[in-house]
Amino acid sequence: METLFIADDEKNIREGLKCILDWEQLGFTICGEAGNGEEALSGILQNTPSLVLLDIRMPKLTGIDIIRIAREQGFQGKFIILSGYSDFSYAQAAIKYGVEFYLTKPIEEDELLEAIHAIKRNLKEAQEASNHIARYRTKAKNAILHELVTGTWKTGDSANGYPLDDLQGMELTADVWQVVIYEKFGHLPEDKSYSFAELLNITNSGNHTFESFEEEHKNVILLKGSFALRRFEEFLSHYEKNTPQAGSPMDTIFLAYGRPVYQPDEIYLSYEEACTLIRRRFFCIQGQHTLGWQELPAVLTDKHTISDDKLHEYCDALVNYLQTANRKQVASTLFSLEQYLYNTADSIAQVKLFLTDLFLQMKENINIVYNNSRISFPSNSAIIDHIEHCCYLYEIILYFSEQVKAVMDTTGNSSRDSVLDDILYYIEAL
Repeated sequence: METLFIADDEKNIREGLKCILDWEQLGFTICGEAGNGEEALSGILQNTPSLVLLDIRMPKLTGIDIIRIAREQGFQGKFIILSGYSDFSYAQAAIKYGVEFYLTKPIEEDELLEAIHAIKRNLKEAQEASNHIARYRTKAKNAILHELVTGTWKTGDSANGYPLDDLQGMELTADVWQVVIYEKFGHLPEDKSYSFAELLNITNSGNHTFESFEEEHKNVILLKGSFALRRFEEFLSHYEKNTPQAGSPMDTIFLAYGRPVYQPDEIYLSYEEACTLIRRRFFCIQGQHTLGWQELPAVLTDKHTISDDKLHEYCDALVNYLQTANRKQVASTLFSLEQYLYNTADSIAQVKLFLTDLFLQMKENINIVYNNSRISFPSNSAIIDHIEHCCYLYEIILYFSEQVKAVMDTTGNSSRDSVLDDILYYIEAL
C-alpha cells in the first residue's frame, strides 16, 4: 500500500481531496495532512509518503520551497502541485525538482485520477527496478563473501581479481575482520530465536557492523571493524563469566570464532579456524558455549580412531564395576571414556554410533547377569533416539551414569552417594 500526504491551507479543500477519489481502492492510505508550509515540510520528512498533493501557495513556506528543501533532505516521493493560478513559472520551477503533474483548481476528478494512475505506474516501475538492482547487488555481494571466506578472493584489477573498490561498494571494507560461526541446538518449539545484533546489543542498519550469510550449510557472521570486534569481545567476556540462564540467547546457541585478520585476503584463515572449532562443539564441557582460535593448539593435537576393542573393554569394565557396586570405578571409567572420545579423529556421527553400540551391549550383558531382576531399561529405540538427539558428549555420559544408578537402585547395590555426583565431579575437574 502506498502512502499519501495532503497539504493545503484551506481545510475544506483538504477534506474534498480525501473524498474526491477512493484512495484505498487506488492503493493509497492517507498518512497525514498539513495547513501551512512548515507543517507540510515536517510531515513530509517524518512520514516519507509515496505521494504528496501540495498547494503551491501556503503560509510560511511556498510549495516550491517545500519541494526544494524536501529534495535536499533526500525525499524521493512524488508530488502533484495544486494551484489556483495558471502560472507557468511555478510549473517550470516544479519541473526542476522532478514534479511531473501541475493541476489547477478547481481539481477535475478525471484529471486527478489520470495523474494518480500515471504515478502508480511510475512507482511500480521504480520499485521493480529497485528490487532488480537489489537482487543483483545481493547476488554479487554473496559471491564476494563466498570468495573471501574460501580464499579465492584476490586483490587487483585483472581478470583474476577484484579491485578494493568492489569491497567498498559492497560495504565490506574495514580495518579488521573476524569470522564467527554459530549453531542453534535447541530442539524444543519454544526455543527462542535471536539475531546476532540482539546478542551484541547493537544496531546493524545497512550491515555496517557485520555480514550474516550461509556458507557450506553453516551460519556465518563476518564482523567488520574495531567497534564490532570490541562488542563481540565484551559479549564473550560476559557469557564466559556467567552461566547462561535457561531461555537466554546463549542457552541454545554455540559460537566458534577464528582470529582477527587485517587484510581481506586473510579472511579465509579466520573462517577455516572457525570451521575447525565448530566441529568440536559436541566435545565441549557442560556450560561451555563458545570456542575460540586461542584454543586451537589443544584441538589440533594428534587424534586416534575409535575401535571395537575399546568398545568391548569399556563395556566389560562398566558391567564388572556395576556388579561389584564399585561406584567410584564406574565414574572413573565413564570419565576415561569421555577423554578417550574427546581425542578421537572420528566424526560426531561415528562417536554417537560407538556410544549407542556400547550402551546396547551393556544393556544386553546386564540383563544376562541379572536375569531375575526387574531392571527397567529404556527400549532400544528410545536409547538410540536419545543419544542421537544429544547435543554434547557430556550429556550422553551423564545419561550412561543415570542408567547405571537406576540398575544399582534396582539390584540393591547403590549407596547414599550417586554415580552422577562422581561424574559431575570429574567433569568439573577437567
